[in-house]
Amino acid sequence: MSLEDVVLVERFPGIDDYRRMRASTGLSAKSAEASARGLANTTYGVSLLRDGNVVGMGRIVGDGGCFHFVVDIAVDPQLQGRGLGKRIMDALDAWLRANAEPTAHVSLFADGNARHLYARYGFAQSEKSVGMFYRV
Repeated sequence: MSLEDVVLVERFPGIDDYRRMRASTGLSAKSAEASARGLANTTYGVSLLRDGNVVGMGRIVGDGGCFHFVVDIAVDPQLQGRGLGKRIMDALDAWLRANAEPTAHVSLFADGNARHLYARYGFAQSEKSVGMFYRV
């Protein structure tokens, strides 16, 4: 595979592709209902397409002013390690730099070694805060 075979488009996948990508990359499962509600609130998103099929994705959610959260960064496992995650992050980072307010808080949760990729964009563990979450 050459990187020219993969095209980045500025739109987020539909529900079926979103759920498939999450499942194939080991991200937590989301119901169709939750996916429909959540995807409707995407501030900015991108998809990587190969032969018209979604092979990567990433998006930003938030309130549009004070808080932005980078989520759903995923690349097809067969294509990982080839710079596609960086292409996704380049697009999300460019959007944030052009659109986020200077006082906005941008955050994400990094799984495993992905933290090394995110560190290239200025993300670091906070010395003041601890990321926390719960599931309903």
